[in-house]
Amino acid sequence: MTPPLNRRDFLAQATAASAVLTASGSAFAAGAVRAKRELPAGPTAKVALGKSGVQVSLVGMGTGSVGSGQSSKQTKLGVKGFTKVVRHALDHGVNFFDVADQYGSHVYLREALKGVPRDQYVIQTKTHATDAITTRDHLDRYRMELGVDYIDIVLLHCMTKDGWTAEHQGAMEYLMQAKQEKLIRAHGTSNHGMDPLRHSSKTPFVEVNLARINPQGLIMDDKKPDEVASVLEEMHNAGKGVIGMKILGEGQITTPEGKDESLRFVLGLGSVDSFIIGFETTDQVDDILKRTTDAIAFLKA
Repeated sequence: MTPPLNRRDFLAQATAASAVLTASGSAFAAGAVRAKRELPAGPTAKVALGKSGVQVSLVGMGTGSVGSGQSSKQTKLGVKGFTKVVRHALDHGVNFFDVADQYGSHVYLREALKGVPRDQYVIQTKTHATDAITTRDHLDRYRMELGVDYIDIVLLHCMTKDGWTAEHQGAMEYLMQAKQEKLIRAHGTSNHGMDPLRHSSKTPFVEVNLARINPQGLIMDDKKPDEVASVLEEMHNAGKGVIGMKILGEGQITTPEGKDESLRFVLGLGSVDSFIIGFETTDQVDDILKRTTDAIAFLKA
């Protein structure tokens, strides 16, 4: 096993990487320079998602680990188990929850947050709809399932094609209307593939983007983290909110050293505003909050 880097070695490697990656247009170099002055105070500090007007905790909770067919590892905990993890996260300052119709997690989150004032949490969900009528129907159903009058962020789920805007024009138009009607606060995309990710970076509709990023290139839009990071930097510079996912490679990064390396990498980029982790236990919540605190201290030292 490769021994963990100390701070001096980490920064030395970051400096060397900066020289190489600046030439290739990577975001890592810029992030390494900005990290000290832009890092949040802690894992539950409230951060702005670009110019969207939405603020969330730095660490958020995902509910779609291996999520498909109205199921995920989180929903398989059952309502009681799901609620226990959500309430523990909320009690420890995590106020950002990512759900989706595909995960079947809407009603679970509704039950978990019963009695909590609406302004104490932020919900992000997603739709596969392409036309306006279906998107409207989805949004009406989602709000009912979640038990809320409005949803903070709604994303077009899993864009896989370059030029995805042509196919989703109707959905985009309705979500922009829904924002004007205060049914949602912001809209954007999640992407699977470098071409759709690049397209999202150039599309004004995208106020918030959910992107896969980790230093090992696991389950990402490109196996080269610097290629993904360069697009996230472009998004960040354009004022879009950037939310990281797959920080731990959907559970493939399991060692303490690997987790610390990934958190330092993502935080050090300077272009990822917030990130979500698919917590399944309260111990995982505590562990990531502690590791994020340590990673921030490491980068600020």
